[in-house]
Amino acid sequence: METVTATLGSPVVLFFLLGLAAAFARSELSIPEAIAKGLSIYLMMAIGLKGGVEVAKSGFTADLLFAALAGVALSFLLPLLAFQLLTRFARMSRVDAAAVSAHYGSVSVVTFVTAVEILSRQGLGPAGYMVAVLALMETPAIITGLGLARRGKAQAEGGSGLWHEVLLNASVVLLIGSFLIGLVAGPDGFKAIAPLFDTLFRGLLCIFLLDMGLIAGRRLSETRSLTARAAALGVILPLINGSIGVFAGTLIGLDVASAAALGILAGSASYIAVPAAMRLALPEADPGLYLSMSLGVTFPFNIIAGIPLYTMLAQAVGGT
Repeated sequence: METVTATLGSPVVLFFLLGLAAAFARSELSIPEAIAKGLSIYLMMAIGLKGGVEVAKSGFTADLLFAALAGVALSFLLPLLAFQLLTRFARMSRVDAAAVSAHYGSVSVVTFVTAVEILSRQGLGPAGYMVAVLALMETPAIITGLGLARRGKAQAEGGSGLWHEVLLNASVVLLIGSFLIGLVAGPDGFKAIAPLFDTLFRGLLCIFLLDMGLIAGRRLSETRSLTARAAALGVILPLINGSIGVFAGTLIGLDVASAAALGILAGSASYIAVPAAMRLALPEADPGLYLSMSLGVTFPFNIIAGIPLYTMLAQAVGGT
């Protein structure tokens, strides 16, 4: 309960709640559009850079390779399942379902960090390379989500330009490019820019989530986006994805703690990298929907119940 309270009471989450409350109260508080877009670009650069640095730090081993391949495959494929449930069960439009599905293939850094702390206290600390897997799972889901969003348009136009638009979209280029730069620069090269991309990260993230809270609150007030079916999927999707992640980790030979960590990553939902990408790439998608599901429903569910459930499943499947 202490960890749950500490996480839900973090400034990052509280600033999102402040934006949400201000929007519901019809406050005139707002973040200028140019600043909001700049923050989106900054966050994707920072996440990509730090991910590349983590891989450079941990090195390339067989265990990392198998875990990385599993993580990337999950990030690419899980949005496909989510998209089907979102369009058929929750009856979302293609664009909204694609944006939401991208969140449920990517990962939540805060959920993972909390899980590592909880697992370590139980003597089940996952392998260090799982941080690199976390970094690698950020982007593939964005590519899948954008592909799903643009598929109908591309089909109507004969399929031309789909993959160019998806793979060379500004947000994807920025995330992957920053990751490669971090990989090449390594920890030593990163030191020179760490004050900007590490020290200031959480503070600027607070501003970003304040803005996203304002947007989500105003969209919710105007459209009532979060239906009962969508809220239900905010719990069902992490349970399905987390279970798939645990079984995948066990099948490739990960230890119990690392298999649990892969399940936790698969069961989490991004509320940093993907919202930033969707804000740039799919501005027509409803932030009130994808943020309410990922941060309002899935995040607290995982912190309170998901982490222990995925861990118990990993122990049961792993035979410990």
